Amino acid sequence: MSLAVEETEKLLSRMSRAEKAEVLRWIIQDLSDAFPGIESKPDVAGGVACIVRTRIPVWVLEQARRLGTSEADLLRAYPVLRADDLTNARAYVRAHREEIERQIAENQEVVF
Repeated sequence: MSLAVEETEKLLSRMSRAEKAEVLRWIIQDLSDAFPGIESKPDVAGGVACIVRTRIPVWVLEQARRLGTSEADLLRAYPVLRADDLTNARAYVRAHREEIERQIAENQEVVF
């Protein structure tokens, strides 16, 4: 085990749950680009996070899930998707909650 990991372990053992949660949020933010199968490109879907190989925005999948669409139904509706894509999208949503909420809200205003 590296010295940095050992020191981190000691620090974590002395932290409160709230402090650990704050460190975890920082780590997740630092690793935010580490979502396999999710990409954001300025020239694809306005730059929002999409499933790789597609132009399917993560916020669309999340909104469908919230409206009660099952994973099986999503996979039937989007034949290019794989079950792993939905898992990766859910992880992205958990780490980027505010971004996804904003995109859903912005697009509801346009649609409705």
